[in-house]
Amino acid sequence: MIKPPPLRPGDRVGVIAPAGPVKESELQPGISLLESLGYQVALSPNLYGKEDYLAGEDNARLHDLHLMFQDDGIKAILCARGGYGTMRILDRIDFSLVRANPKIFVGYSDVTALLLAIHEKTDLVTFHGPVLRDLSKNNHQNFQYLLNLVTSGVDMTVDLRGGMVIHPGYGEGMLLGGNLSLICHLIGTPFMPSCEGALLFIEERGESLYRLDRMITHLRLTGLFERCAGLIIGEFESCGDATSVNRLLAERLSDLQIPVVSGLAVGHGLQNIALPIGIHAALDTESVGLRITESCVSP
Repeated sequence: MIKPPPLRPGDRVGVIAPAGPVKESELQPGISLLESLGYQVALSPNLYGKEDYLAGEDNARLHDLHLMFQDDGIKAILCARGGYGTMRILDRIDFSLVRANPKIFVGYSDVTALLLAIHEKTDLVTFHGPVLRDLSKNNHQNFQYLLNLVTSGVDMTVDLRGGMVIHPGYGEGMLLGGNLSLICHLIGTPFMPSCEGALLFIEERGESLYRLDRMITHLRLTGLFERCAGLIIGEFESCGDATSVNRLLAERLSDLQIPVVSGLAVGHGLQNIALPIGIHAALDTESVGLRITESCVSP
């Protein structure tokens, strides 16, 4: 495992758009927030590129990713937004460059593909957390969670008591996860980390009930859930009636012989707390909490 150096006051934070296109006006509130806290913001050359549903051509987005890891002055890299596009560049990333220049790397949604691929290929701890466009969301509380992880590196406990215990138990393992559909599409590729003994968290947005059923069933058929030490359900934003979603989750997951619990404030909703990918954690359905048991950044 490689832990990135912590973020310190005055550090430079790089911004890239590896997936969907973004407008300058959408990012300005987040940039202003970072600058107000004393961080320097470095925008990638192709940040505002647009090629249909992508933030510019694949070569341009790949170039910006490499550039930010190559720059010794950049201490953290924030993705501008999700959307679609990160999977298109996975097989062209210079992972040796990334491994040689460990940095804080943050994003969610479509960026799930990058978070998991980078960890799988380099052992670098990555961070599932707010994108730059969302930094001001939830009265900055999501951003504060991220700062707590990447500055002090202290352990933390996430309260899950607002959720539902689908199957009781206790499990420990490496924390992995992200967007459900991206995890499904990474299965069978060399970029998906092994979930053997892992604690897996999932979230989703804008999928109908039968599509959720299909994705969860797909992961069951691959045997992925059975290999996990525990499963934590995040937000299923704009996926229809919450009662129907909960009923589906209970029906498809309650027979798993691992702890399964919902209520994780992660995803596309108002709350999206940051979680480290690749760090040891413990899930306990009796106390109904997820505990990060070690620092996420290097000393």
